[in-house]
Amino acid sequence: MKPFERVLIANRGEIARRIAVTLQELGITPVLPVLEKEMEQVIPLFSGCTLVPSGDGIYLDADRLVALAKETGCQAVHPGYGFLAENAGFAAAVEAHDLTFIGPSPAAIEQMGDKERAREAARAAGVSPVPGFSVDNLDEDSICEQAAEIGFPVLVKAAMGGGGKGMRKVDDMTQLADALRVSREEAGAYFGDARVFIEKYIENPRHVEIQVFAFAGGPVVHLGERECTVQRRHQKIIEESPSVVVDDQLRSAMGAAAVRIAQSVGYRGAGTVEFILAPDRSYYFLEMNTRIQVEHPVTEEVYGVDLVSWQVNDAMGNPVPELDTTGTPRGWSLECRIYAEDPARDFMPSPGKILLYREPEGPGVRVESAVRSGSVIFPDFDPMIAKLVVRAETRAAAIDRAVRCLNEFVILGVVTNREYLVRVLLHEQFQEGRFDTGFAVTYRDDLLVAQPEPGPELLALAAWYRKSHGPCNDGETTDAGQPVFPPVDGFFP
Repeated sequence: MKPFERVLIANRGEIARRIAVTLQELGITPVLPVLEKEMEQVIPLFSGCTLVPSGDGIYLDADRLVALAKETGCQAVHPGYGFLAENAGFAAAVEAHDLTFIGPSPAAIEQMGDKERAREAARAAGVSPVPGFSVDNLDEDSICEQAAEIGFPVLVKAAMGGGGKGMRKVDDMTQLADALRVSREEAGAYFGDARVFIEKYIENPRHVEIQVFAFAGGPVVHLGERECTVQRRHQKIIEESPSVVVDDQLRSAMGAAAVRIAQSVGYRGAGTVEFILAPDRSYYFLEMNTRIQVEHPVTEEVYGVDLVSWQVNDAMGNPVPELDTTGTPRGWSLECRIYAEDPARDFMPSPGKILLYREPEGPGVRVESAVRSGSVIFPDFDPMIAKLVVRAETRAAAIDRAVRCLNEFVILGVVTNREYLVRVLLHEQFQEGRFDTGFAVTYRDDLLVAQPEPGPELLALAAWYRKSHGPCNDGETTDAGQPVFPPVDGFFP
């Protein structure tokens, strides 16, 4: 295959910027659709990229995205994550127009995107999914009988779901009918598919996932695990690699299971196999994400790889890179997702303009973001502002580094979960590694704190800075060598 000259990134925000960086390092010009209302604020963040002004709905318009790739002379499309990244029809449309889809085949996306078919694939690979059953074509009595057989509590889940949508916990038989009805309604509304299934609710579980990569015509490898147990409303907010509860033996077993699943569906490229890990260290297949993950940087940090570079090079047919087959992580990495949301109001999104934005710096610190001072967080999309990624030699050192960076992270103008993340990291249960997916609910009172509104002095200071110096936040200095903006850490608790 010929090397790519231009690649369309069918995505936006921090993931688009992260992919663009690697493409440029490979000598490839990134092409991005950008909403017209966001164009002015993203131009400085995507230097060297081709930005195409686009209308609302572009990121979910497969036909328009494919046409845009052809119009701009692209040879390939990278879907990022979210939007159409796991849409088999989009992948097929890309390939039908003689473009390369930088991701798995449409067939693999379709099979693993259907949770029931994915469970069948896991069984075929000799990996146990969470005990459960499909309710299709079953009458009420049969559903109740099988639910009682696997034992309450159970989860009703959407067959094509994700992010907690279409999912209901059922504690006893009296709740089952209503849960089925509501889950079906949500599944139909969110995913266009009202099918649901029932699975056993594992008490006090941990959420551990394995990063896999299947090279075209080559090996399928895994790069260890990511611990994604700390969640709010079934969505991850802190991830780490490795996991504090996974030893070499368990890592090897779960990694081998993930590889078998990927091989069983003829997978290619980057993917993530997610498991539920029970307190007794038994593990069950949960689902497979057929794309790059939000939390992929923690794997890159402890394994010394660039997964996006792997994706692009493999799609171009380049040789398999030299691989570390030991599967042993080096050091510890943590990722904290910083959102424009209010934890005290059930994590309600907090869109608005960022008056002042300044990222922390230092050894072992990586920030992935696509905002700056003056950027607007629109209510149209997920309210993530940035991902703070740190690496250190030990878990304790990584936690300390993450806490320091969060305390130094300046985001003024919107309410964020920054202080909430600090409280999670400093919580005794988290520091000792004794937590499960119910952590945020169990320790709600410990973690929530009312965030004070910024005083008039701080708002005036931010306004003065932006008026006098523009939206730059790169640490520029005056002729005398003094920072043009004085330190602001003392203004924050």
